[in-house]
Amino acid sequence: MSMPDRHRRTDLPASVTIYEVGARDGLQNEATVVPVEVKAEFIRRLAGAGLSTIEATSFVSPKWVPQLADADDLMARLDSVHDLRLPVLVPNLAGLERALAAGVREIAVFAAATETFSRRNLNRSLDEALDMFAPVVVEATRAGLWVRGYVSMCFGDPWEGRVPVQQVVGVSRRLLEMGCSELSLGDTTGVGTPGHVHALIGGLVAAGIGLKQLAVHFHDTYGQALANTLAALEVGVSTVDASAGGLGGCPFARSATGNLATEDLVWMLNGLGIETGVDLRQLVDTSLWMAAHLGRPSPSRVVTALAAARAAG
Repeated sequence: MSMPDRHRRTDLPASVTIYEVGARDGLQNEATVVPVEVKAEFIRRLAGAGLSTIEATSFVSPKWVPQLADADDLMARLDSVHDLRLPVLVPNLAGLERALAAGVREIAVFAAATETFSRRNLNRSLDEALDMFAPVVVEATRAGLWVRGYVSMCFGDPWEGRVPVQQVVGVSRRLLEMGCSELSLGDTTGVGTPGHVHALIGGLVAAGIGLKQLAVHFHDTYGQALANTLAALEVGVSTVDASAGGLGGCPFARSATGNLATEDLVWMLNGLGIETGVDLRQLVDTSLWMAAHLGRPSPSRVVTALAAARAAG
């Protein structure tokens, strides 16, 4: 299996933390429910490939996301997996109670940068949604949990159009003031470009938000995910969300297909001499295994290319 030549750029982070979202963000969008034993094995295989942070599931009502109705069972099956960060998405206090009962140590809340998407995704105004998250974050931090805040629609909204940088800054500051330790900036519809990435992160830094508090979450709808990731690395961000095999997207936004594939990200980072701790061969094997369970090929370009090279001998 061929690998890229390594050419280290000293202006980029020496290492990157990959925040793997395939098990949650990817599988929640499947038309059919993936069996819990397959989900658990998927996470074990991802960990075996060297991914140390894997968002496992969401403690959301099965009414809204039936694909993740097995969250309690899944977390119980992962008790034997040690030295692994397994954050979960928590929408409200009821979800937090379930997560705490399951022994979760890290959670995430999912906010929006725009009014329309907040109403469509959470059936609440932006202010109402943030007010709902506040007690969740407070109670979680009081219980000693690490909390991440997702901010979706940071780069554009299909209903509202352009999203001003200061609008994103305002939501981000409120999440940090609640007690979130990290913010994931989401390009939910994939419309962002590198210049926009620089402008947004620059605006957040100017507002006093540290680079170590930021992560990026890009979709590849318009083919910009890797370019945008490189732009984020250039300004000092070192945590990147990605989904094994390119699984998932956003079910509540038109044309929001295509999470950045973890394999595509690792290929680029390997070529830049940036450490990730990920074994690309094992990761490709894992995505091929999951693709077989889902009954369709992986959309990851690197998975496709390396699988073809392997088949050719």
